[in-house]
Amino acid sequence: MGEYIRHATDWLISMLTHAGISETLAKWTGEFSMLLILILVSYLGYVITWRIMRAIVIPLMQKSKNQFDDLLIKHKFFRKLSYLVPALMLYYFIEDTITIPILITVIRKILELFFVLISILIINSILSTVNDYYEKYDFAKDHPIRGVIQVLQIIAYLLGFLFVTGLLTNRDLSSLVLSLGAVSAILLLIFKDPILGFVGGLQLIFNKMLSIGDWMSMPKFGADGIVLEINLTTVKVQNWDKTIVTIPTYNLITDSFQNWRGMEESGGRRIKRFISIDMDSIKFCDEGMLHKYGKIIVLKPYLEQTQKELDEYNNKYKIDPSSMVNGRRQTNLGVFRAYLKAYLKNRPDVRQDMTFLVRQLQPSDKGLPIEIYIFTKTIEWVRYEDIQADIFDHILAVIPEFDLRVYQSPSNMGISWLAGDLGKKL
Repeated sequence: MGEYIRHATDWLISMLTHAGISETLAKWTGEFSMLLILILVSYLGYVITWRIMRAIVIPLMQKSKNQFDDLLIKHKFFRKLSYLVPALMLYYFIEDTITIPILITVIRKILELFFVLISILIINSILSTVNDYYEKYDFAKDHPIRGVIQVLQIIAYLLGFLFVTGLLTNRDLSSLVLSLGAVSAILLLIFKDPILGFVGGLQLIFNKMLSIGDWMSMPKFGADGIVLEINLTTVKVQNWDKTIVTIPTYNLITDSFQNWRGMEESGGRRIKRFISIDMDSIKFCDEGMLHKYGKIIVLKPYLEQTQKELDEYNNKYKIDPSSMVNGRRQTNLGVFRAYLKAYLKNRPDVRQDMTFLVRQLQPSDKGLPIEIYIFTKTIEWVRYEDIQADIFDHILAVIPEFDLRVYQSPSNMGISWLAGDLGKKL
């Protein structure tokens, strides 16, 4: 094909010369005309190549069961590959079209730069395809490679930059690499965040500290939601209010964060909440109170067993029953705690194989806290909140049945009632 182009160029020059144009002008005019024709033919070569790709290659790829080639199409691998056709045609036939050395050198330099650019774009498409293909597997959530892929992309861009610099300065790649030692400190400063992010990402992945899909909380950055991406320099989190938070990867290593994966894997979600009891309402149980409590079905076995033990103890040590302070006696608070245990054990949505506590906390000027520390059988947020609300709705409603009062700061109604009561007394 080169010979035909050369013959066509010579023929055009001779035609222009016979037409009365000077030899130099005819040569320049003829070669530039053939260069334009070569550029047009090269563009037609790209159009034909891309149409063949789109009409034959891509449909065949889409029909195959393998998803890797579908991802290549998504990342425009074949489109970028088609760009090489016109560049190759221009590069190999330029000498047969024109004979001006300076012009040949300039055009070839431009084409070489174009080759480097397209090569980087093709490598980027392949790396993006590999990442997307890898993320289709379940184990990719625990071992994401997006950070590694981004490092490889940066290396590709850096090598491309070195090649371009070498082409423009007429220096080979090895001398350029050696010269980087002098500017290594500057490069480390420029790429500090990517380097720290890469190191942090590797620690996150290999130590299994965080995976895609985990629920994590990091109040310092306002993050409380699901991990969407673990990139080279940032971790993307979608909060429950659908806002997106990006956290520097290295900060996840240097600072603390909370990962809820353990809760999700356990299959149970913790309820840890207390109700403050007014300590003035706590008292020993008399016969009437025990009789009333005995009508509560879930409490009857506990009351009978406990009262039997207390009676045996008091009889053994001949306790004087005239004062309730003597010996051992049941309290309305102790019976209430026993009721809470029985009530929670009978709920089908509470796990019995995980930590199960109904305990007292340190008394304070806010009353005596009775804390519920249990786990539900669901980890789904909405259902969990419903269960928690149902439990405490019931507890708040049942407290007066045990002659107890919930402690709360005086409300407007309470102050009004107190003022009215004092007014009557006065």
